[in-house]
Amino acid sequence: QLQASGGGLAQAGGSLRLSCAASGRALGNYAMGWFRQAPGKERIFVALIDQSGRRTTYADSVKGRFTISRDNAKNTVNLQMSSLKPEDTAVYSCAAATAYGSTWSAAFHSWGQGTQVTVSS
Repeated sequence: QLQASGGGLAQAGGSLRLSCAASGRALGNYAMGWFRQAPGKERIFVALIDQSGRRTTYADSVKGRFTISRDNAKNTVNLQMSSLKPEDTAVYSCAAATAYGSTWSAAFHSWGQGTQVTVSS
């Protein structure tokens, strides 16, 4: 089971760090992604990291501001969010995929409960 944490309220320009932890599975076996869903909108891709942590992919909207990383020894995946904007406000969820590459949510077979991120202007 995956569990995202670290969300909260931040001011525009501020930073937050999200974490995704797993129980009962080794995250190192999976590519891991972060997605977000704003109120009334579809869930969209944010960032992806491969099993080793050497390859990453970002949505254009967060490139240069967000950094995905992982610590397989601690069984966690993190999303460092900087230069936050009000449009980053959403529920952020982590998910696991068998292979690295696709950013479509259908490629992810395990989803965790999300964490709310709210950015005020």
